[in-house]
Amino acid sequence: MSVFHPIDEKDVTRAIVGGFLKQFEEYAESDVIIIGGGPSGLMAGRELASRGLKTLIVERNNYLGGGFWIGGYLMNKVTLRAPAQEVLAELGIPHEEASEGLYVADGPHACSKLIAAACDAGVKFANMTIFDDVVLREGNRVAGAVINWTPIASLPREITCVDPVAIESKMVIDATGHDACVISKLEERGLAETVGFGAMWVERSEELILEHTGEFVPGLVITGMSVSTAYGLPRMGPTFGSMLLSGKRAAEVVLEKLPDAVASK
Repeated sequence: MSVFHPIDEKDVTRAIVGGFLKQFEEYAESDVIIIGGGPSGLMAGRELASRGLKTLIVERNNYLGGGFWIGGYLMNKVTLRAPAQEVLAELGIPHEEASEGLYVADGPHACSKLIAAACDAGVKFANMTIFDDVVLREGNRVAGAVINWTPIASLPREITCVDPVAIESKMVIDATGHDACVISKLEERGLAETVGFGAMWVERSEELILEHTGEFVPGLVITGMSVSTAYGLPRMGPTFGSMLLSGKRAAEVVLEKLPDAVASK
């Protein structure tokens, strides 16, 4: 005799489809859409959702966290420079000081805690969903994202005519890493110009990324390595302090831009 409550396969299917469609319809309009579910995007999402903003993260992969899972050289360790260890403590992530001012943590543990923190704050996700284009309004203000299923990009050319759909928001954050997908789309349209990231220089890179995190064009905030690509800054390799702090800074910029949205929550 089974100890589980009896259900049919159709009940499982209806639960999945119903839950997905309900969320998809609700988040067709959000306060903030974040493109990219790596450390910067997750951090920004957690900060925004915890302030009551309706926040959706669009991620092209079937997993979240980007390189935060695997750290450097597939060794599952992530490093952070002071003062970024304060974020680890805030999220309850075990860590230790490897050398003065340099902290190390287990990538899977750190990533899991960050994902959980974003979920607990109220962030919702659209996985296996690829950014296709921007939604623009008067004055070329970014007002949303055009999205499609990620597998569409892998279909043979003759059957890839699958129209995308659009979702709207008050602000968009480009957290897509070195690819800088949102900025690159604007560049294709002659609405922005990027430089491309430079060679590795850890100490200089992290300071510059935090310094340049902000609104790139009206309606679009950039964070993490998208900042490096936009401004030609050095890359920093397998250290993640500026990713987390840049995500926090991106959220602060959005909150400054949307005081009415925050006040209404």
